[in-house]
Amino acid sequence: MARKIKSGLIQMSVPISEGEGSIAEIKEAMINKHIPFIESAGKQGVQILCLQEIFNGPYFCPGQSNEWYKAAEPIPGKTTEIMQGLAKKYAMVIIVPLYEQEMPGVFYNTAVVIDADGTILGKYRKNHIPHVAPGFYEKYFFKPGNLGYPVFQTKYAKVGVYICYDRHFPEGARELGLNGAEIVYNPSATVAGLSQYLWKLEQPAHAAANGYFMGCINRVGVEKPWNIGKFYGSSYFVDPRGLIFSQASEENDELLVADFDLELIDEVRSVWQFYRDRRPETYKRITEF
Repeated sequence: MARKIKSGLIQMSVPISEGEGSIAEIKEAMINKHIPFIESAGKQGVQILCLQEIFNGPYFCPGQSNEWYKAAEPIPGKTTEIMQGLAKKYAMVIIVPLYEQEMPGVFYNTAVVIDADGTILGKYRKNHIPHVAPGFYEKYFFKPGNLGYPVFQTKYAKVGVYICYDRHFPEGARELGLNGAEIVYNPSATVAGLSQYLWKLEQPAHAAANGYFMGCINRVGVEKPWNIGKFYGSSYFVDPRGLIFSQASEENDELLVADFDLELIDEVRSVWQFYRDRRPETYKRITEF
C-alpha cells in the first residue's frame, strides 16, 4: 500500500536585521514574513513542513554579542504557540527551529516538532556546535544538545531532525535511522565557500547509507551587518537512494513542495541490507576518543 507524503521546505531571507530594528521587531518581522508561506503550504495540502535554522531571525553567530541572548525563548512560548495554531488549522506537522532558553543563561539551537493537531511532540537540540573562524561562533550562543537523536511519530510519518553542522557527522545520521526515522529534516544556515560542495554530497550520502528520505533547508540572501557571505538556498529533497528529486533556487524566498512515497524505503532496504550487515561490535574506536 502506498504511503504518499506531501512535504514542504521554506527558505527565507531576513526582512530587517541588526541595526534596523530591535531584536523583538526583527523576530516579529521574520515570523510575519513566513506566515503567508506557511499558509500557502497548508492550502496546498502539505502534510509535513520544515522551516530553516533559527527561522525567526538572522543567523547572528558571526558576531559575539550577548544582546542576541534576548532572542532566545522558552518552549512552549510565543513562537511555538503561533505555529501550533497554524499546524492545527491545516492539520499540518510543522518543524520549527528556534533559539531556545531552557533557563536564564542556558541556551540551545533547537527544533520543535508540532503534530498535525497542534500538539508539541518534543524537540531536538543541535548536538554538534561549531566554533570556526571567521563567522561561525556558535559556542558563544549554544550549549551542545542533550536529548540524543529522537524520532517523533507524527500523524503522517516518523520524523527525525538534524541541524546544519550536524550534517558533517554520519554517526548521528545513523542513530536517527536506527531510531526509526523515515524522513530526516536538516534545517541549516550555510554560505557559499568552503563547505558548499558538501551541501549536495553529505546529505544524499546519509539518505543512501540509511535508507530514508531527507529534507534539507538553507536560507537565502546576505545578512547585515555581518556580511559573512551569501546564503545560497538550494533547499532540496533526497530519496533513500540518495537521488535529489526536488530543489529550490539559490536566490529566492521559496516554498518547495514535493510528493513522495514512503514505501520506497522498504524497496531500497530490501536491496541494500546495511542494517542487517552492519557490525557495531567492531566499531569500538568510534567512542574511544
